[in-house]
Amino acid sequence: MNFASLPRLAPLWRSLAASLLLAVFAPPVRAQEDERTLRVFIFAGQSNMVGSDSNSQHIERYPPFAGLEAPQPRVRFSYCIGREEKRRSDGWVELQPVDNVVGPELSFAAKLSRHLKAPIAIVKIAAGGTHLGGDWNPDRPSGFELYPLALAWVRKSLAELDRQKVRYRLEGFCWHQGENDMFEDGYRASYGQNLERFVARWRADLGAPELRFYLGELCTKTVWGMDNRANMHAISVGQRAVCERDPLCVYVPTNHDAVEIGGDGGLHYHYGTLGQLEHGVNYADAYLKSIGKLPSGARPLASWPYPQGAKVRLFVLAGHRNMEGERAFVQELKGGRLAALRKDNAKVAFKYSLGGGFKRSAGWEPLGPAGPYDTFGPELSFGAQLSSKQREPIAIAKFTHSGSQLLDWTPQGSEAPSRNLYPAFLEFVREARRELEERGHAVELAGIFYHLGENDMSFHPYRKNAGPWLAQLIAQTRNDLELPELKWFVSQQEPTDVEGLRSIDVVGELAKLAEKDPHLLHIQAFELPGREEQLVITTPGIVALGERLAEEYLKRR
Repeated sequence: MNFASLPRLAPLWRSLAASLLLAVFAPPVRAQEDERTLRVFIFAGQSNMVGSDSNSQHIERYPPFAGLEAPQPRVRFSYCIGREEKRRSDGWVELQPVDNVVGPELSFAAKLSRHLKAPIAIVKIAAGGTHLGGDWNPDRPSGFELYPLALAWVRKSLAELDRQKVRYRLEGFCWHQGENDMFEDGYRASYGQNLERFVARWRADLGAPELRFYLGELCTKTVWGMDNRANMHAISVGQRAVCERDPLCVYVPTNHDAVEIGGDGGLHYHYGTLGQLEHGVNYADAYLKSIGKLPSGARPLASWPYPQGAKVRLFVLAGHRNMEGERAFVQELKGGRLAALRKDNAKVAFKYSLGGGFKRSAGWEPLGPAGPYDTFGPELSFGAQLSSKQREPIAIAKFTHSGSQLLDWTPQGSEAPSRNLYPAFLEFVREARRELEERGHAVELAGIFYHLGENDMSFHPYRKNAGPWLAQLIAQTRNDLELPELKWFVSQQEPTDVEGLRSIDVVGELAKLAEKDPHLLHIQAFELPGREEQLVITTPGIVALGERLAEEYLKRR
């Protein structure tokens, strides 16, 4: 047909041609600048994705997350949660806890809403005690056959958006699972391969070849992090391998998150309320980072605080969940000296690596709150106490991993080599000293202040070996740093007092170790306030611990 011979159609043809040229040659609109299209995220996994052993009524205990027990009307939510008895939404509803259970989607959506103008929707399908090798297997689903159920639920939820004429795009898939696979030899060994197939099938079945996956690490702070150390490591190896091969898969560390305090010994399998809220922040940060929207959080020193050539005393703080400050929140620092701790102290240079490197300072920063969830450790009161009692310049370097046990700090490590902290800890101390020296300062390593592992005290084999493992750590650092008289200040809160553990006099063993070592001080910090639960210390106790450590140093300087 000769379109030019049809005068009445010529204008239409020219308009169509112009539109086609515009579509071909015009620069594409950047997806992240689109603030109108609904961004849909899928959340899936087993019990630590469900939110088991959490309670929305407890959210008010944790100031950074206050208010998340209420509905979030700007966020659409579609869910199918549970195994034998499933709780299902009736279409799309406002995001909120389901039956008082706290899932990571609550804090995830809240953080994204603060950083994005685009609307958000979450589809959640999760069931505790399920396998990737069986229940979630896309090729041969067995057991509760969750893959076909989840796929149908996602498609149904998206179809409802289509029916409502809502413009949307699939934005990300947050996955947390693997605990059950680690108990079966075949599933454990093939977890990486199974996960790779799982990712590929979701992309194919949803017609979303570039769908990003955010794969949550199994939390090593749980009891399984000790009594199933090798098994958890095997799952993490499979997860990391998928992320190394697939640039659209992101490994999301979570083993520094809070964990629910359990029965007699305090140890537990689930994150609980606080851990779930932090769990969601981790996914949000991973997503925001992948789209270039995560704030840096850097707090650089405006000017270097020490005179040229001045001698600087370097204090190294190290340890686990309470040295990291798991349950100490800046919002609770109120009135007088406590409120002052919230402010950055530019007179003290501060360097840190938290959660085994999950969060690191950008060089040296002013001493101030630096935890990943508005949290802080004893360094604030420690630094304030030292500054008020002496004029000499001080610097503080803090290295912690709240998801670690003392075994991870030993030079020999364990059967989970990715959790071996000693090489990183040693390099961190060397780097801190080297950086100060490069600025022209003589550096005195005033001591290492180590708060003994809390979880270790509730697990018989680790409690039994606490003394020998600590002795190995101390000896090796002195040797590697070439400081045979390096002072160690080891603080210990009151250990778990339950049947089956009392027979191990860990306090007495550490006291004997200190008696033989003139450069080791064993600090029995049993009187710390704010001990609401076993293992963990809250804000008043963390402040008191920092002050106690400073006082013990000042007595012996």
